[in-house]
Amino acid sequence: MEQVKEFLNLTLLTLNDKELRVSNIIWIVVIFTIALLFRWLFLKYLRRLQRKDRLDQGKAYAIQQVTTYVIYIVAIFTSIDSLGFNITVLLASSTAVLVGLGLGLQDLFKDMVAGFIILSERTVTAGDIVEINGTIGQVEEVGIRTTTLLTRENIIIIVPNAKLTADNVINWSQNNRVTRFDVSVGVAYGSDTALVKKILLEVVKEHKDVLKKPEPMVLFKDFGNSSLDFSVYFHSHNLFRIEVTKSQLRFAIDQKFRENNITIPFPQRDVWFRNSPKQDSE
Repeated sequence: MEQVKEFLNLTLLTLNDKELRVSNIIWIVVIFTIALLFRWLFLKYLRRLQRKDRLDQGKAYAIQQVTTYVIYIVAIFTSIDSLGFNITVLLASSTAVLVGLGLGLQDLFKDMVAGFIILSERTVTAGDIVEINGTIGQVEEVGIRTTTLLTRENIIIIVPNAKLTADNVINWSQNNRVTRFDVSVGVAYGSDTALVKKILLEVVKEHKDVLKKPEPMVLFKDFGNSSLDFSVYFHSHNLFRIEVTKSQLRFAIDQKFRENNITIPFPQRDVWFRNSPKQDSE
């Protein structure tokens, strides 16, 4: 027993009047083990709520991230306190250093504060489809400092969290992950407009990505310079790959128009050449 006590009281490092003993290392390991165990139990509880449909994926992810950071911060401060350091005195004595770091790392702190705001308010969560400055991407992960987006071109973009709170961000997934889209097409003057409407509705209703409710609709938009302009509107869950859906609809519309002898016109211009007086005299 005495040997165990001697081992635990063995001094590994001495700094001023503070000694780092083996017992301190063991206590720190115990603290972080308890923290990891608590985190594991809490995540297991969140997954159980998700399976019972009492918690959606986005909210569970936000709670998980915030809880993880809080647990680790508490574990770190508890470990420092276990070494015999007074946290309050330590922070007060390093005020000048902290001010200097704050000035040099103000962008980092700004991103971290924005990260906590995003995670707590859940304005953007994992799986959301967002548009930032014309770039559309799916949120892969919301971190404490940055958010990772996957674009439709399968390119990973790292966005600072402060940008998500300061700039205008369009979240296509906020409205129950259903969004309205449209495909526009022009037909030649003289075409049967009722038939055009019928074909457009048939095409979108037959596509697997188009929802039955709300029902698709067709609007006769305008009398264009060289065509009668129509738009067909539909709702879909396929927010991220909607351009693929639109492309498939255009292929189907073109095929149906060919089968029914409906022409999609192209712009035409008549060019007149006017002879100069000198050319007329010659």
